[in-house]
Amino acid sequence: MPASKSVTLNTGAEMPTLGLGTWKSGPGEVAGAVAFALQNGYKHIDAATAYGNEAEVGAGIKASGVPRESIFVTTKLNNNDHLKVEEALNTSIKDLGVGYLDLWLMHWPAPMVADLSGADKSIDWLDTWKTMEKVYKNNPEKVKAIGVSNVCVDYMKRLLAECVIVPAVNQLELHPSCTQEELVDFCRGKGIVITAYSPLGSNDSPLLTNPIVKKIADKHSVHPANILISLQANKPGVTVISKSVTHSRIAANSKIVDLTEEEVQELQDIDKTNHFRVCHPNWSGWGALGFPDCRSDKWQD
Repeated sequence: MPASKSVTLNTGAEMPTLGLGTWKSGPGEVAGAVAFALQNGYKHIDAATAYGNEAEVGAGIKASGVPRESIFVTTKLNNNDHLKVEEALNTSIKDLGVGYLDLWLMHWPAPMVADLSGADKSIDWLDTWKTMEKVYKNNPEKVKAIGVSNVCVDYMKRLLAECVIVPAVNQLELHPSCTQEELVDFCRGKGIVITAYSPLGSNDSPLLTNPIVKKIADKHSVHPANILISLQANKPGVTVISKSVTHSRIAANSKIVDLTEEEVQELQDIDKTNHFRVCHPNWSGWGALGFPDCRSDKWQD
């Protein structure tokens, strides 16, 4: 099945399939990574207030010399900004220096206290979404689409029952050991694009040495990382965020290969015998956030 180059959001906008992620990209690294990526074919940059580097991401965008209108910029509302939604949007736009956002996501449906030391149970994340809807409708020049991240099936059903605007995107951890097929299929059925984060299963992932991944990589004469990134790009309605600050790796990761349906299934089947998550939601103080594999009786390191 051919990998996509872009997907169409429910707003009608085109979102490039491959994006550069900026999570865990340290000071002095991320600006150069962003500039290099944009100068070498990437058209999508994924940022977040929580990463603490929006200003440096913005510096990289500016340094690239690529016109703003040629770049798809995503960032995310932080967990401690659920009561100051519009202020947070304006701060992100200012720090990134981009004038407007192509996509603005609620990072987690998990409001937290100001110092991020724990959950703020006085706030309902669904009220935050309703505020995001209002800000979006009132500021079309500032934000072109809104969406969510880390939202499970049950939470999405609750959102869809009350929302005025259907999220354009749900960004999720997706890789062969965390396929979340029920959630992906549910969102696809509602016209919601999925963005896959941690497609490699994080740094030093066992997936990079998995025999199935290596076999398919050898067949296509690419690095196992290319197969893991390509897996997501070969799924309909799915975009993918690869992350590196190393120029050679950023360039290498941009090679997307077309996989057969059988290869996609082989990779997806890894989850049946080797399931893991890189980013468990319990760090937020809200427990499993409705994800079935994250319940205390299911969780495994």
